[in-house]
Amino acid sequence: MGQKINPLGFRLGENQSHRSLWFAQPKSYSIGLQEDEKIRDCIKRYVQKNVRISSSFEGIGIAHIEIQKKMDLIQVIIYIGFPNLIIEGQTRGVEELQTNVQKGFHSVNRRLNIAITRVAKPYRQPNILAEYIALQLKNRVSFRKAMKKAIELAEQADTKGIQVQIAGRIDGKEIARVEWIREGRVPLQTIRAKIDYCSYTARTLYGVLGIKIWIFVDEQ
Repeated sequence: MGQKINPLGFRLGENQSHRSLWFAQPKSYSIGLQEDEKIRDCIKRYVQKNVRISSSFEGIGIAHIEIQKKMDLIQVIIYIGFPNLIIEGQTRGVEELQTNVQKGFHSVNRRLNIAITRVAKPYRQPNILAEYIALQLKNRVSFRKAMKKAIELAEQADTKGIQVQIAGRIDGKEIARVEWIREGRVPLQTIRAKIDYCSYTARTLYGVLGIKIWIFVDEQ
């Protein structure tokens, strides 16, 4: 049987919670989803252009973004993995980001508030690991070496298991293929197992590669 269900959606209400919290009528539901996408895209573009990560990792370093909407307020919580200029500049960096997102969002009736939370173990987050692999692939590093290094970083962050998959024209080959590595346990069919998952698109000289990462965090 094909495992085509999203591991996060499969566990909602059990050990996963929504990353967008708001209520909307059926007619305006699609508009709310587009608003969330715009907010997340604006934040990622701003961080990519204006923030330099003060470590060997040269990516955005955003684990995930939570959005909570009320009648007159949109609360955005950014979970980041590395100390960057947004945290070092504190109020100035956050205010600039807030102004930039407000302009791109075009919301007049609702106020936007952005808060930043530091993630204790960044390499336990699948989005950060996927971004790390994508940067290695863009720098012409062997895909196996990049995958093994990402697994090592995840194991150092006390994960119970990790599975990494790359699909596309790997190493510029003419025929697209799928390569994957798994270390430890990754029980995808067990709902009580808390699984973190992400799907990331890496744009290389040879074309687009798809990166998927499953991380077994804990079990209830």
